[in-house]
Amino acid sequence: MKSRAHFKNHPIHPILIVFPIAFIYGCLIADLIGRFFDLRTVLAAGAYMSVAAVITGLIAGVPGFVDYVSVVPPNSSAKKRATQHMVVNVAALSLIAIGWPFRDWDTMHPSWAAIALELVGVGLVTWGGWMGGTLVHRNQIGVDHRYAHAGKWREQTVEGDAGATVAVDGTDDMKPGQMRLLRWKQRRLVLARTDEGFAVFDDRCTHKGGSLADGALMCNRVQCPWHGSHFDVNDGSVKAGPADQSIVTFRTEVRDGRVHVTLPIAE
Repeated sequence: MKSRAHFKNHPIHPILIVFPIAFIYGCLIADLIGRFFDLRTVLAAGAYMSVAAVITGLIAGVPGFVDYVSVVPPNSSAKKRATQHMVVNVAALSLIAIGWPFRDWDTMHPSWAAIALELVGVGLVTWGGWMGGTLVHRNQIGVDHRYAHAGKWREQTVEGDAGATVAVDGTDDMKPGQMRLLRWKQRRLVLARTDEGFAVFDDRCTHKGGSLADGALMCNRVQCPWHGSHFDVNDGSVKAGPADQSIVTFRTEVRDGRVHVTLPIAE
């Protein structure tokens, strides 16, 4: 799914995370070299990099949190992984900061306790980076991989009470094979344009919770981008696994040239 925190369509979080990772590794390496060889300038570099690691880590975390809240599909395996990714990286930064009192800032000399905390921090940030790579490359978080003629990624908020029928504006330019994400309160739906008309269904794949709006639409079927499950967009039935449960579909009709959708009874 396309990142919300981006600059000219480039996700910001992956750009910024290289800095805290480099500083966390750098402060450990500098402290070890400086302590073993009694090099005060190297120890100073380690001290300053420990400060830079926390500052840049907090900065990098802002766009990451924006995408965590608004992009990662809720109730999905990616959400669990993203939560672990966030907790682990915050823990790594916390350990680096906790190590500051164990350093003599007059001589920049770190105690073994500070180095031990940095070592654990390196392990945690490495683990967090592994999960971050999985989120990008497997779950495609922050990746806009639109296929030919799918159109640009589009999201739209709809207002209305549960069970009400509401009009969705701006659908005139949708072509067959295109989809958009509809946000209604805390629920995410997909509006799809098929060869026969329009269909609306839950955005959540019943296998691992992948975003179907981020998948592919073809021959009245939507394909989950994570593991390839196929669902009929009209009745929600499973056409190909690994999913074994149908998705929820919603009543849709075109009146006076506008698409009308009957919202779910509950969020």
